[in-house]
Amino acid sequence: MKADFYETLGVQKGADDKELKSAFRKLAMQFHPDRNPGDDACEHKFKEINEAYETLKDPQKRAAYDRFGHAAFENGGMGNGGGQGFGAGGFADIFEDIFGDMMGGGRRRSSGGRERGADLRYNMEITLEEAFAGKTAQIRVPTSILCTECAGSGAKAGTQPVTCSMCQGHGKVRASQGFFSIERTCPQCQGRGQTIKDPCGKCAGQGRVTEERSLSVNIPSGIEDGTRIRLANEGEAGLRGGPSGDLYIFLSVKPHEFFQRDGADLYCKVPISMTTAALGGSFEVATLDGTQTRVKVPEGTQNGRQFRLKGKGMPILRQPQVGDLYIQTAVETPQSLTRRQRELLEEFEKLSSTENSPQSSGFFSRMKDFFESFGDK
Repeated sequence: MKADFYETLGVQKGADDKELKSAFRKLAMQFHPDRNPGDDACEHKFKEINEAYETLKDPQKRAAYDRFGHAAFENGGMGNGGGQGFGAGGFADIFEDIFGDMMGGGRRRSSGGRERGADLRYNMEITLEEAFAGKTAQIRVPTSILCTECAGSGAKAGTQPVTCSMCQGHGKVRASQGFFSIERTCPQCQGRGQTIKDPCGKCAGQGRVTEERSLSVNIPSGIEDGTRIRLANEGEAGLRGGPSGDLYIFLSVKPHEFFQRDGADLYCKVPISMTTAALGGSFEVATLDGTQTRVKVPEGTQNGRQFRLKGKGMPILRQPQVGDLYIQTAVETPQSLTRRQRELLEEFEKLSSTENSPQSSGFFSRMKDFFESFGDK
């Protein structure tokens, strides 16, 4: 009868991934066949440990095991937890998972030590008018470019990089530590597999030099704040002839003096006089397409009323549709009144009735009823 997987690893049923990995590492080092040559019992124990860890580290397999026990993997169910044994998909994956940091893991270089250049970021600020119409902008970007003296090889003209004598061109060296065989980056060539005896005088063997470049960036009409534009292969040049990285343009749109943007729609608050709001009238508002549109104000317009100007908003990126412009009125209360103006307003107030101010009259009437209701209780 198979032993319980949790008992095999010496952990509780509720153990987390960190506890499982720690328990497996400790037992794997204790019972590894290389550390116990010729000991069949240790080899058998190691296989049990391997099978238990491989099952419990997989959330789906672990859930099935917790519910059905070993029966979950019989007759082909879920795949046998120990069937992979020491194959490439079994212990090799677990070993790499635990000891990967000791095995030279990390960024890999291509043949000849060529590395892809880093991606670059450029922040660009544009106006709302430029976002509306689109533009072609010229930018200057300091970056690493391919060295023309050595064509990116890093070696002095007329010479070539040579195969590293320490790693024989593999970029890694292997050393034994106890029963482990450890592979690490070659310290002589830093993993490139080649060394340069006579470095290029212009780039000091790097295959690239720093220079400021001028680039043209197309800003499409309707672009929004926070949009990222990618310029392929315009980033930092690769090391020793490797491919270039990309350049990412991050756009931000300056706040506008009059308009606020919400997607494809624009909003604008326009102050109007009290008399215009009461008697009616009109005003003109400029739009981003360079025209002016007259807005008619009906008699009795209240503060905050919105007027929609269809098709006067922002264009939608790479689409024929255009948003709308919403004008919100802000009724302005008169200030710095002359004596005559004050007299006229006082006379107007005396002649006014609840019909002239239905909202305020209705509000205070309901408020009065609200307070009177407390007295009846």
